[in-house]
Amino acid sequence: MPAKSPNKTAEFERALAEPDTQLYVLRLCISGMTPRSREAIINIKQICETHLQGQYELEVIDLYQQPALAAKYEILGTPTLLKTLPAPVRRLIGDLSDTTKTLRRLGVAVKMNNA
Repeated sequence: MPAKSPNKTAEFERALAEPDTQLYVLRLCISGMTPRSREAIINIKQICETHLQGQYELEVIDLYQQPALAAKYEILGTPTLLKTLPAPVRRLIGDLSDTTKTLRRLGVAVKMNNA
């Protein structure tokens, strides 16, 4: 049986430590600071701060600077958002401009305001 990665173990232990709150571990893979990459960064940060405040870890990975990670995370196109926790793992490709669709794909309950 292969040894667990220290990062995966630490992520799992953090998630277990706070059973009342769900921790979302996200990685946004981009390819340089293109307009589409910038838009994806802005969109995911806004979504996280609005809907997951205090319940997320976001890592932005520039595949131009770290090309080996494209193979590691099986990235075929950018920008790609990976959600590793909570399970199941999800991949979202694009600029993340549709907030409702992004939240649904991440498994976040979408609250609708009836005003």
